[in-house]
Amino acid sequence: MKLRRPNLHALAGPYALDALDGAERDRFERHLRGCRTCENEVRGFAATATALALAAAAQPPAGLRERVLAATTVTRQLPPVIARRRGVPAVSRSPWVPRLALAVGAAGVAAAAVLAAVQVSTQDRLNSALAHSQEIAVVLAAPDARIASAPTTVGGTAIVVVSRTERKMVVTSSGLPELPSSKVYELWLMGPGGTRPAGLLPPPSSGKTAPVLASGVLAGDTVGMTVEPAGGTSSPTTTPILVLPLPA
Repeated sequence: MKLRRPNLHALAGPYALDALDGAERDRFERHLRGCRTCENEVRGFAATATALALAAAAQPPAGLRERVLAATTVTRQLPPVIARRRGVPAVSRSPWVPRLALAVGAAGVAAAAVLAAVQVSTQDRLNSALAHSQEIAVVLAAPDARIASAPTTVGGTAIVVVSRTERKMVVTSSGLPELPSSKVYELWLMGPGGTRPAGLLPPPSSGKTAPVLASGVLAGDTVGMTVEPAGGTSSPTTTPILVLPLPA
């Protein structure tokens, strides 16, 4: 019996979470270049993953787990809506959507409990993190947002989402080799405006780096990445390990 190939539209979630590899990843990336629906879905999944990563960065207070579990025993859960109006077609969803929705719901409960328990002295830091995540979400949700990825010469992959109207980009990575504390991965915008620093990649967690937001993207720019001394430099001092043209 002939095996059925997976529905490429259903791979947007795994791709955004860097769960595809080999031929499957190559096949989906070819499909992604011509599918606006999947491109929008990948941005949505990436925004969700970003929000979850930021939520997970907060240190929960002692006893939070017990309070959340206790609340679930007395909180009434709404039943799923299964009725459908006549003449309204059913919406096809990726099998990853329910899993991510469940994760977002759980993160929302935990984030609400954390925000209710933290001290006033941490409010400025929380506001800053929220503003940063909102800026990232604006880029990911921009109508002209485009995604591109490429391997570096030392291993691992860089993923970039750019919006020309916002003149901003979001950069993350997967599988980059770990550096000593005296070194850091630095991003650059290289093009008609010269070579400009675009931010430092934070240390990876489970092989992935948190998203970096960079502003001032110009037409004709490419993204570069170099290994620099800790703290970064004002201009590259080593050969780039990545040069990635930004999608138009």
